[in-house]
This record gives sequence, C-alpha cells and structure tokens, in this order.
Amino acid sequence: MKKDQLPPGQHEIPSLLRWNIDHPGIVPQNPKFDPDRWTLTVDGEVRTKLKFSWNEFLKLPSIDSVSDFHCVEGWSVRGCKWHGVQFKTLVQIVKPMDSARYVSFGCSDGYTTSLDLDDLLGDDVLLAYMLDGKFLEESLGKPLRLVVPKKYAYKSAMWIERITFTKIKELGYWEKRGYSDEADVWKNDRFADKFRSMPQT
Repeated sequence: MKKDQLPPGQHEIPSLLRWNIDHPGIVPQNPKFDPDRWTLTVDGEVRTKLKFSWNEFLKLPSIDSVSDFHCVEGWSVRGCKWHGVQFKTLVQIVKPMDSARYVSFGCSDGYTTSLDLDDLLGDDVLLAYMLDGKFLEESLGKPLRLVVPKKYAYKSAMWIERITFTKIKELGYWEKRGYSDEADVWKNDRFADKFRSMPQT
C-alpha cells in the first residue's frame, strides 16, 4: 500500500459532499446548533461520567490532523485538514473501566454508530470541530463530528451529542441496514457478510 494510493473501489473528488445539500441526509433538515444549549454527554463503562458545554469542550487540548476521507459510496477526498480533540485525550479524561470494549455515538439527528475502543485510539482519530481552518458547517456535522480515517465515513458520525462506552457491541443505523460493522477501507469491507453476495444497485 502506497501512501498516495486510494483504497480499492474509491475515486477522488475535490471536496466533501454536504449533507442535505449535495447528498440526502437521513432526516430532511440538518440539526441546528445553539452554543448556549449544546452539551456532549460521556457515559457508560467509565470511571468519570461527564457532560461538556460547548465552551468547556473547546478548552480541551486540541490538534491539527490531515487525513483522507473515504465514503462507502466510492468517493474520497484527500488531505482534509481537521482540527479537534484526539479521542484518546477523552479516554484519558473519563478513564474507561476494564469492561469497556466498544464505544457508541448518538447524534442529534437520530443517527448512531459504534466502534471498537481500540479503533479509536489512533493519533488521527478526532472529535473534530474545524475543517480547513473554519468551524464546521451544519451540513458537515456542526458542531462536532468524529473522524476515523481508516474506516468508511458512516463510522465518522456527525452532530455528536452522546458518547457511551459499552461492554457489548451495539450496531448503528447503517450497520442494522446491511453495511459492514468493520468498515475497513483498505479491505473494501462495505457490506455485512449476509449482504455480500446480493447484487448492488
């Protein structure tokens, strides 16, 4: 695998498709962000359960990170310049119990997804609130989205409002509808096993 190589089945486009503008969303309108009312709840199998306000979250240590973005529909955007909090920073704060093996994400549009905790500890996995030097647009997940570059983008949940550490895997919105729970972009792992042999339209 070369550094400049796209994953199998992907083609490059110039910029991210915006939800409910360039691409249909799962609800007709994107959630609205009110910085005075927004909160992020972190709970489940952790020693320290927390609820962040927007200003509190912005005070957490943050970094810039450049990564490619891969949608399960076959398009990729190279060199996205994200800014946000590394997920492993949050892990250090909330101190997961030994029983915590998975993490579920709940979003203000009703979307859900979940990942293995180990998959969230990479340096490039962010809770991002900026892209290319600007705060996220609502159509790209404002105020807060997950970025997991090695997974297809349905794992990079937008409009996050709850993060729950769990003992048991909880399948998310698209995973319940036939998409792979693994979602490994380099393995072309798009669909759950029972759907792989079905013709795709």
